[in-house]
Formats: sequence, C-alpha cells, structure tokens
Amino acid sequence: MALSLDIIKKPVAREIDEFEKYFRGSVKSNVVLLDKIMFYIVKRKGKQVRPLFVFLSAMAAGGVTERTHTAASLIELLHTASLVHDDVVDESLERRGFFSINALWKNKIAVLVGDYLLAQGLIMAVDKEEFNLLRIVSKAVKEISEGELLQIEKARRLDIKEDIYYEIIRQKTASLISAACESGASSAGASEEICLLFRRFGEEVGIAFQIKDDLFDYGVDDVGKPLGIDIKEKKMTLPLIYALQNCNDSEKRHIINLIKNRSKEKKVIAEVIRFVNDKGGLIYATQKMEEFTAKARKTLRQIGSNEAIDSLEAMIQYVTERKK
Repeated sequence: MALSLDIIKKPVAREIDEFEKYFRGSVKSNVVLLDKIMFYIVKRKGKQVRPLFVFLSAMAAGGVTERTHTAASLIELLHTASLVHDDVVDESLERRGFFSINALWKNKIAVLVGDYLLAQGLIMAVDKEEFNLLRIVSKAVKEISEGELLQIEKARRLDIKEDIYYEIIRQKTASLISAACESGASSAGASEEICLLFRRFGEEVGIAFQIKDDLFDYGVDDVGKPLGIDIKEKKMTLPLIYALQNCNDSEKRHIINLIKNRSKEKKVIAEVIRFVNDKGGLIYATQKMEEFTAKARKTLRQIGSNEAIDSLEAMIQYVTERKK
C-alpha cells in the first residue's frame, strides 16, 4: 500500500502550511480577471509534491529558512506555469479532474497566465536577491522546454531509442524535481557538494516518477487521464519503445503505421496496449523504474541520516506506488 503524503510530510508539516499562505500571496494581482484565475489555480492545486521535495531537502540539509519558502514558491510558480502552457500545447480541456485554464478562458489568456506566473517567479527572486536559486530554477525552465521540443522532433518519425527517451524525461520531468531538491538544500546553506547530491537524487526520483506515469497509460487504474492518452498523442514512452525493440520487422511496421495514422481510434489504442503487454514492455519499464529508485536510495544515504532523509526515502516509495 502506498504511503500517505500526510505521514511523509510530518517533519515539515508546519512549514508546508505556512507555505500555502506564502504562495497565495505571491500570485495575487490587481487585475480582476487575473486574480480570479489565480484564485481558481490555487483552489484546485494538486498534491504539491515538488514544494514538499524543497522543504524536506532543506530540513535534511540543515533546516528550513525564509529562503526555503522563496525556493518552494519559485518551483511552484514554474511548475504551475508549465502545466498551464502544456494544456495549451496539448489542447487539453482537463487538469486533475477540473477544467483547464484554456478550457475556461481560451488559449490566449492561458498563455498570458503562464507568462505571468513565470514573471512573478523572476521578480520574486530578483527582489530577494536570490540569484543562485534563480539560476537553479531557470536551468530547469530551459531543460523543460528543450525536452518538450526534443520529444516533438522525435515523435514525427517515431524513432525514439531508449537513451533519447531518458534524455527527454530527464529534461521534461526530472529537471524540475532535481531543481526542487537542489534549491531546498541550497536554501539551508548546504555545501556545493551536498547540493549536487540532492540534485542527483531528485533527477533519479524524477525519472522513476515519469516511468510510473508512462505505466499508467497501459494500466487499469483511474489516474485522472484517459487510458492510452500517450498513444493517442503519439508519445513514445518506455513500455512502447521496449516492445518495438523486441518484435519482428513486420510487427514493428504495423504498430508504427497504426500509431502514425490511426492513433485516435479506440480499437487501435487497445491493440497497441495488447502488443506492449505481450512483448513485456510493462515488466521491463517496471524493472527500469526500480533501478532508478535504487539509485536514488543509494544517493540519499550518501547525504546522511535524519528524519527528513527518512521522509525523502518514503517519497521514493510514494512516487512509484501511487495510484495517480
């Protein structure tokens, strides 16, 4: 059974509660429409996994400070902006069971809202002269964009190999979790060596996190997105990449042709899911996910041992056993 986030966040529960007020203040605007949208965003916030990584990393590295709240806000502003922009790019009308910003206020406003969130993060960092935190988070922004564009480039030919897949998810997903862990450690005054260990830990957890997301596409759990959505969007994820590498040329041509030309058909999605299952794609992806979680645990134990480290280790279990 997956661990509860309430148990995991126990060492920083008070700080997380304070952060929620801090973050609400950071997105307020005098523009009525914008303030209304910000209220909607805050109200439907998710589990705040990334800010939790920030606070636990800070606590593990020496203790939560005022700088930690700035780091967590930067991460959450960036993450929220990327989700708003992603929904526009993917033409998605839902996010976590709620209408997306573009569904309610259309694309133009959604793009501007994402820009506003990014700008708020920049202003906050500059006003507080937190230039190292800004460097860490800005690098993640750059990598998220590069990862998304690399995925789009490769998806056109459906020729992604396993090493390219890891690079894409390292940039798209893991970069932000690694930035959360590194910025948390930095906010606590940790040495450069310790900050880099936290960065590596976040990257390893982030890759495992994304592989878990990829597995959802082929499962039966209700995870807040339709089954086969990655297939429909022609995304080459690890289970499919492995299956295509372990079939004959005829099967490979057939599956790629289906995905290229008929990926939105329910019967085609069902056929691709069966193919991936039959070729052992899910078993292989699960093994790879477990390899990255093992690396993350090893990295974490190089840092030290305390209650917050224990919670970070529990986070590894949480992201790989979660149901959505």
